Amino acid sequence: MNDVIVFEEQGVVTVEEREMPEPGPGEVLVETERTLISTGTELTILAGEGEPGSNWEDIAEFPFEPGYNNVGTVAETGADVERVAVGDRVATLGDHRAFAVRDAAECRPVPSELSADEAVFFTIAEIVSNGVRRGEVTWGEGVVVYGLGLLGQLAVRICEAAGARPVVGVDLADTRLDYLPDRPGVVGVDPRERDPGDVIEAETGRLADVVFEVTGNPDVVTTELDALRDQGRFVVLSSPKGETSFDFHDHCNAPSYRIIGAHNSSHPETATPDNPWTQQRHCELFFDYLAEGRFDVESLVSHRSHYADAPELYEMLLADRTDAMGVVLEW
Repeated sequence: MNDVIVFEEQGVVTVEEREMPEPGPGEVLVETERTLISTGTELTILAGEGEPGSNWEDIAEFPFEPGYNNVGTVAETGADVERVAVGDRVATLGDHRAFAVRDAAECRPVPSELSADEAVFFTIAEIVSNGVRRGEVTWGEGVVVYGLGLLGQLAVRICEAAGARPVVGVDLADTRLDYLPDRPGVVGVDPRERDPGDVIEAETGRLADVVFEVTGNPDVVTTELDALRDQGRFVVLSSPKGETSFDFHDHCNAPSYRIIGAHNSSHPETATPDNPWTQQRHCELFFDYLAEGRFDVESLVSHRSHYADAPELYEMLLADRTDAMGVVLEW
């Protein structure tokens, strides 16, 4: 049988038995080893926090089958599959289920030297890599990252790997600041104690070239602009829920900021000479960096549970996700 995690209704999580699926032409059956819970998207849906009339309503009808970070082994292939074979380790956008049928073209090969705990962060890395690339972060630039959940943690690491210096990570929670890598040029800041703009200016003599919004809190967006230099880039990597009061003169026109959306869907569907950076290529680069030891993600695993315990785990996360970072399910 195929066990599947299901959001039956708002706040209610079950594990259901389903019939074993069979891959069709161009598809593969993946036996899951690890999945990663998205504490942003999934908990927003489970809590019923999507704004009426927003895109959340289109993806959050109950019952809902969550998840999009799946690592496992190809157990069976359908007809006309050439890119992958039975026994290959792959990362896919499969949801939280023991066996997932996926398009073979979607499969990201997982290098043998990587653990499943490392590889399962691939979707988060793809989202962040797209944001860093759209923000045009380059070597020597100063960056401030507001919000140090998983996206923010990866943003700090990928910006630093891209040559940004310094990279200032900002959060109210000491536990999240503690997850920052101990690297030259990476600085953690609690904004109640030090102003992030003052910190980066003290480090470089200038305000930030790029600021990333990763808190998801619409009430703090305009205050984050205080750390950004004139004509700098402001990258919205989060999905803020709700409206922000925004003065286009003070917050955009006068300082001539560039405001850049960076949703995962802005990846090109296929590689072109103008933009070859598809989700798959960003994943390939992420895996290369992990294999080379450029940065570490296993240390970001804060919770680990067997999938059968998912209802209790989600209940705990709904009550308080403050200490949650990488939440891994074992299958």
